[in-house]
Amino acid sequence: MRLVCIQENFKHGLDIVGRAVATRTTLPITQSVLLATEDNRLKLSATNLEIAISCWVPGRIDEPGALAIPARLLSEFVGSLSSGNVELSTQGKGNQLQIKAARSEARVSGQPADDFPPIPQVGDGTAIQVDPEALKKAIGLVVFAAATDESRPVLTGVHAEFDGGELTLAAADGFRLAVHKLPLVTPVAQKTSVVVPAKAFAELGRLIGDQKEPVEITISAAGTQLMFHTEAADMVSQIIQGTFPNYQQLIPKASTSTATLDVAELLRAVRTASVFARDGSGIVRLQIGNGDASGKLVISAKAEELGDNTSEVDATLDGEPGKIAFNSRYLTDVLSELGNGQVELGTTSPSSPGVFKLKGTDDYTHVVMPMFVQW
Repeated sequence: MRLVCIQENFKHGLDIVGRAVATRTTLPITQSVLLATEDNRLKLSATNLEIAISCWVPGRIDEPGALAIPARLLSEFVGSLSSGNVELSTQGKGNQLQIKAARSEARVSGQPADDFPPIPQVGDGTAIQVDPEALKKAIGLVVFAAATDESRPVLTGVHAEFDGGELTLAAADGFRLAVHKLPLVTPVAQKTSVVVPAKAFAELGRLIGDQKEPVEITISAAGTQLMFHTEAADMVSQIIQGTFPNYQQLIPKASTSTATLDVAELLRAVRTASVFARDGSGIVRLQIGNGDASGKLVISAKAEELGDNTSEVDATLDGEPGKIAFNSRYLTDVLSELGNGQVELGTTSPSSPGVFKLKGTDDYTHVVMPMFVQW
């Protein structure tokens, strides 16, 4: 292998695929990045066996070849180089990569490309196009609600349902549920649903960046893998096998009390209360209407040995006054993603789930289970 590329492009490519490099693994070669020449470009690939990311770096290919190089060492060395051309070469069939740039030179030992796990090929499956801005927003609104506990693998994923001209993403961890609907660029002929690892969707959000062209999603014919094609890279992810819960049953059909609040004001008050909630089991109490029909919501938290806090937020109340308690982290997570605007909080009783919706749209629903407290 012998080629020349620009340092900035090479480093950018290594940063992209570096997100898929394994950190803890019983297969050491997955801590490497595969360098291979393809179509007069340098192809970089990495995999942790759950996701695989590939990207292409423009350059001048003098001799084809491929080699797996330790990812961390390569990325740190290339990042330390000054801007300009970088020459990569191997001698014969050896597994040592020589790197030359300006007045720096290095030789790095690698492993044969044949030892690197094969990057999955999705092939001709169901191809779907989604607007990048809408998809990136949807990922931010949903992915944080997925479970991190591996005891129920299906809950560590995001349920994606493609139906007609609509994509519905849903995630739940047993304490909260996030559901967001967004349009597809082109409708699908057949209803399809898959469960994708939440980590894969999180990486996709980073890959989308400021992309303008639609993101293409291809689901393999066997339904075991899917590929996300972006301008920056291609990412292949395993599909989680199993039945996702019927989350529609978890969404309350009606509320006896609905408070409309400014997102930024509510988030600020919740963060203030969280200071005390940390030493009080994370409990934040919300009183809608303060026990009467007043247009405010009172947020409080108490730490038995340290003190307590109370804040007020202007609210428009529809229905009866109410009260409910939540885990402060769950509130902070969802409010941090809602951005500017107004949110509607619907409640029925202190022991029933609270429902958050963006005012003026039914595209997003977030359900949070209550904390049981003495009032």
